[in-house]
Parts: sequence; C-alpha cells; structure tokens
Amino acid sequence: MKNGALAALAAYTLWGILPIYWKLVEQAPAPEILSHRAIWSLVVVAILLSVQRQWGFLGRIARQPAILVPFIGSTILLAANWLIYLWANNNGHIVEVSLGYFINPLFSVFLGVLLLRERLRPGQWAAIALALAGVIYLTASYGRLPWIALSLALTFGFYGLMRKKAPLGSAEGLTIEMGLMFLPALAYLGYRAAHGTGTFGTAGLPTSLLLVGAGLATAIPLILFAKGARSVPLSTLGILQYTAPTLQFLIGVVIFHEGFSHSQAVGFTIIWAALLLYWLEGVVMRRRQMAPAI
Repeated sequence: MKNGALAALAAYTLWGILPIYWKLVEQAPAPEILSHRAIWSLVVVAILLSVQRQWGFLGRIARQPAILVPFIGSTILLAANWLIYLWANNNGHIVEVSLGYFINPLFSVFLGVLLLRERLRPGQWAAIALALAGVIYLTASYGRLPWIALSLALTFGFYGLMRKKAPLGSAEGLTIEMGLMFLPALAYLGYRAAHGTGTFGTAGLPTSLLLVGAGLATAIPLILFAKGARSVPLSTLGILQYTAPTLQFLIGVVIFHEGFSHSQAVGFTIIWAALLLYWLEGVVMRRRQMAPAI
C-alpha cells in the first residue's frame, strides 16, 4: 500500500507541475501542442503494451466493434479538455485551471447522483450546495461565468463517467483514444508544416524535443496513477487528488504571478470549505461503519 500511495502521490504531483512544462512550449498554439501530445502518447502506450504483451484487446474489438462507440465520445471530451487546459495554461489562466480541478470531484459526485442513481447523504448534499455557492459568488465577482474552470470540470467529469462505463482498462482505453486522435492530429501538423507555420523543427531543437516529450509527460502520470489506484483505498486517493490543483494554483500565483483578488480568495475559500466538508463527512461515516456494535 505504501508504494501504491507514493505512486499515486507522484502522479498527482506531476499533473500539478505540468503547467511549467507546457509554458516551455507556449510559442506553439494549443492545438499544435495537443496534436503532439496525442501522437507521442500513442507511441509511448504502444511501446508499453508491446513490452507487457497486452494487445489482445484488439482481437476483442475486431469481434465486437461496438466497443469503440463509448471511446469516440470519451476521445472528444478528452481532446476538448486538453485543448481548453493548454490554451488557458499558456494564456495566463492557471489559477482558473486549478479551480476547475478543485470543482471536478464534486461535479463527478453530482453526475453519479444524476445519471447513475447514486445516493448522497445530507452532508454530501451540503458540500455540493456550498461548492455551487462558491461558483455563483465567483461568477458575480468576475462579472462572468468562470468558463475555463467550468468547462474543465464538465469535460473531465463527463469523460470520467464515460470511462467508468467503458469496457477496456486504462492503458488499452488510452491507446484507443490516442489512436482516434492520431490521424486528425497528424493531418493538422502536416497542414501547419506545409504552410510553414509549424513549430516542430522550426523553433529550435529544445522546443522540438519538448514537444516529443509531451508523450512521456502525458503517459508517465497515468501509469503511476494506475499503479496507485490498484492498491490504495479510494479515501486516500480522494485526499491525494487535491495535490494537483493545489500545485497548479501555487504555480499560477507564485511562479507566474497571476492576479488573485480578494473576491477570488473568498470564492476559492468557499469551494475549499466544500471539499473539506465532503472529506470530513466521509471520514465520520467510515468511522461509524467501522465502530464495533455494542
């Protein structure tokens, strides 16, 4: 369990510091970074599956092509999430990106209630209501919807829902998703190269190597997370997952000096309080269930 927790923590830490990596290639537009991320991620997971000899799922897909249907939806959602994330990250909105990933767990819980008929306890409903109040407050203080945060929470929330119901494991599913992105990504990069607007190969060797490294930057946290998720209790993962948006938030404010107003501080605090309430409610209920009957 200790190794699993360390693997999960490493995954969330890497996800948390990735904004720095994407800033290093910010001269490339978000769709180009996304395309490289898809292509080189496919290379990485293909090598991984070859080493582990886990290509048997392709035969299953050949016999049951309907397996691909949910992955078409999940691929669209993942591509949209990555595109919004990359654009926001490289255009001075890392703080709002972190807000999206703070909101996401509670939105996922709400989706479970709405679409999977899962039941919530009063304390969990209170946490969701408090988070909603925080979003409403931020909307009022911004004078606009925090669309980046909400878009990230929505796309990743629905993505998680589709992957939960998908019939393949994490590595196999990621391979399918990257495979579905591959040809559009390759076509886009080919178009930019043909018109002399591509970044790869023209912006210097370091930038080109970083674009290739996008595959490892994507795949390594996913591999570590998969290892951790198999051996770590869900309650532990629930705590560890806030490592990523916390680091994103700190990177945005401390390293890249993004503005953080008093009204934003109030809104974030309300949402952090909602997350704390949800976690504490879960801890209390688990202790009650484990307490010996008298």
